[in-house]
Amino acid sequence: MQQNIGKKDRIIRIALGIIVLVAGVVAHSWWGAVGLIPLLTSGVGFCPLYTLLGISTCGNCQIGAKPGKSSSRLS
Repeated sequence: MQQNIGKKDRIIRIALGIIVLVAGVVAHSWWGAVGLIPLLTSGVGFCPLYTLLGISTCGNCQIGAKPGKSSSRLS
């Protein structure tokens, strides 16, 4: 699992996760558990949906890059 979530994306996910959790607790609804998804993905730094869509908000990460391999070619 290569990280594909950047710093700003993590902050947004943490904030949204906390808001959804609190709303679920206040409303006495199990839907607040949905707030765990953005919290877990931000903690790990990996979003499976981003992988399927080919998205990366991580500035220094490259999708599909293998460890130890460089994507730039030397001429």
